[in-house]
Amino acid sequence: MSGPRASAGELGEALWEAVIDGDEYDAVDVVRGALTDGWQEEDLLLDVVAAVQARIGLEWAADRITVAQEHAATAINERVITALVHHRSGTRPAGHRGRVTVSCVDGEWHAFPARLVAETLRLRGWQVDYLGAQTPTPHLVAHQHHTNSDAVLLSGSIPTHLPRAHTAITACRSVGVPVVAGGRAFGVDGRYARALGADAWAPDARGAAAVLEAGLARPTGVRQAVDDLPHLADQEYSMVVQARGRLVKETLAELERRFPPMREYSDAQRERTAEDLAHVVDFLATALYVDAVEVFTDFLGWTADVLSARNVPPHSLVTGLDILADHLRDFPRALAMVRAGAAHLTGRTDPAVTDTVV
Repeated sequence: MSGPRASAGELGEALWEAVIDGDEYDAVDVVRGALTDGWQEEDLLLDVVAAVQARIGLEWAADRITVAQEHAATAINERVITALVHHRSGTRPAGHRGRVTVSCVDGEWHAFPARLVAETLRLRGWQVDYLGAQTPTPHLVAHQHHTNSDAVLLSGSIPTHLPRAHTAITACRSVGVPVVAGGRAFGVDGRYARALGADAWAPDARGAAAVLEAGLARPTGVRQAVDDLPHLADQEYSMVVQARGRLVKETLAELERRFPPMREYSDAQRERTAEDLAHVVDFLATALYVDAVEVFTDFLGWTADVLSARNVPPHSLVTGLDILADHLRDFPRALAMVRAGAAHLTGRTDPAVTDTVV
């Protein structure tokens, strides 16, 4: 007589141990065993596999696993999905509900959330064209001309891709295809999806399925970026993007003068510092694009946590922001955001890694 069915937590722990050990066969055995015990594919995908993937991201951010381990674990988790959704030989979803396109924003490499959405929709009877990571917008639109999808489901994990997401949303809607946006980039409540003109937002794969099942109207009319985001008329976003290289270079040079420990940095450490400063400017530009300071402050808080986990003093971030502010005095919105970011970091007393993209 068999025992009780394993819980999601128990399965997640078993799957975690397998993926972090690099054991693809044990990982697949975990989900196949769960299927035998009566678990449904969708529940395994979203309550077990997705939870393990989130843990992978958290463990990397907390510096408890390496980048190589994170990549290997993610690759195994991808293969677990394949084994899970193709375990029934000779059967395939009917696609009777309609046809949809699932794609990542141009530049977005984090395809795992989009894959979960695609497989969930297939299981629910949709014909899914899964385009994967970083699909250029012209190719996404060309695909709509070819297929006339009932909807595009656009996934984004990194907020710096929001301007490209806006381009994709506008382009798809211009050819009469509604867009459902999802992923961390669009905000926990979908506020940036709405700001960029998406027809709907979904917090997860089940939410995306519910939106499609409720029905989406075909969009009519063509909108321009400034119609959705009138603040772009001040040109601050464009000017910060154009000055990105100069801002990073000048801030890096001044940071070395004001932050003495940096003088002892190795070439690799200097390179990583330059990369961090580039990310700071990129997130500032994105915050200007959507006119939301929290895009900037949330990133700074997360970065401070990651640096703390790696024994790098977050104070260096505040110094960098002070320097950056000196170069942005002619840009009122940008200057206010940088000052808000510095105040946000100065007010933090208990940094702890709590979340990351996966």
